[in-house]
Amino acid sequence: MARPRSSTLRIVFAGTPDFAVPALAALADSGHEIAAVLTQPDRPQGRGLKSAASAVKELALQRALPLLQPPSLRSPDIAARLAAIGADAMVVVAYGLLLPPQILALPRLGCLNIHASLLPRWRGAAPVERSLLAGDEITGVTIMLMDAGLDTGPILLQRSLAVSAEATAGSLRESLARQGADALLEVLDGLAAGTVTPRPQPTDGVSYAPKIHKSEALIDWTGSAQAIEQRVRAFNPWPIAEARLHGEQLRIFRARLAPLPADAPANATPGTVVAVHADALIVACGRGALALLELQRPGRNRVSARELASAMKIAAGERLQ
Repeated sequence: MARPRSSTLRIVFAGTPDFAVPALAALADSGHEIAAVLTQPDRPQGRGLKSAASAVKELALQRALPLLQPPSLRSPDIAARLAAIGADAMVVVAYGLLLPPQILALPRLGCLNIHASLLPRWRGAAPVERSLLAGDEITGVTIMLMDAGLDTGPILLQRSLAVSAEATAGSLRESLARQGADALLEVLDGLAAGTVTPRPQPTDGVSYAPKIHKSEALIDWTGSAQAIEQRVRAFNPWPIAEARLHGEQLRIFRARLAPLPADAPANATPGTVVAVHADALIVACGRGALALLELQRPGRNRVSARELASAMKIAAGERLQ
């Protein structure tokens, strides 16, 4: 049901990837007015490097929403265009372009951001992945007012979420995107009613979530099984944890903690396959053991550990690098 006209806000939305789509969809259904949607220009994607629209652009076109794709927000032309819209608020969700001070100052109620962590924990580009790498049991979303700092603006609303033991970066991001969309509407209703009060972020508990680099995907088997299992989940769907066997790359999509087999050598070198089970390759780690469940060779489909062991003739005693 649409809101009464007195509570309607005029919104500019800025976002690019899948994570931003639930928020834009919720806004489009909310009764608030979307005066413009900003998303990054189409980029070459895939093996053919064909120009592809962002997930936000696809939804904006489906909903017939006004669309802008500036390569930067620093030009006087785009600033003038946004100023002419006269937005009450700007909602920014994983947009990917820097908002200069003159843009931050335009909306009457400020620029709102959906951040996928409980700030001030995990400020930065990769809060979901860093949360999983750290083994956080609780995460969540923060709706904040943007300022010139890196995720340092005042908090408008936070919602927590338990991290399941099976969560990957992909599945957790989807859950947080839905949670963030709901929280955003609650904040916008509060702003329209004048009942939302921003509060400064705590000075304690600050941590940073730098961008994930593909070089981080290579597993160091001297680490604990727990840490490696968290890495497998944190790097799914990108960049995917990987190892080397028979001089070949192996991408690891799923793994679980496993007891070290009774007949395995107690001092097995980390990375050694200590058992080949029907559903898993059991690999010794610096502490504990990991069961590899689903893997992929270059140019091949993802397969079960059993299929891989058969195809590559993997036996106990071989070592992953």
